[in-house]
Amino acid sequence: MIRFIFITSILAIAAATTEAPAILPIGVGLLVWAIGMGMGGPTGFAMNLARDMGPRIAHAILPIPGGKADNDWQYGIIVPGIAPFLGAACAALFSRYFLGL
Repeated sequence: MIRFIFITSILAIAAATTEAPAILPIGVGLLVWAIGMGMGGPTGFAMNLARDMGPRIAHAILPIPGGKADNDWQYGIIVPGIAPFLGAACAALFSRYFLGL
């Protein structure tokens, strides 16, 4: 959801700033700030797979005494790994065919 909104908004900002391309980085920066504040929750939002996957792999490899919790690989692969790619592809198709960008 966040990736869909993020990519669609970036494509719309880029299409709107064709005459003044110097405004594009400011618009994208404000967009990242707004999405982080609005949809991030108390812990922020992870737009980087390495922020989730690195600790998950380290937890699986390291010997932790006293009964280790489950790594929850089903969530770890689908939500931060596959879902952003699908959201970005849907956003590109939506921007192309619905918005006409």
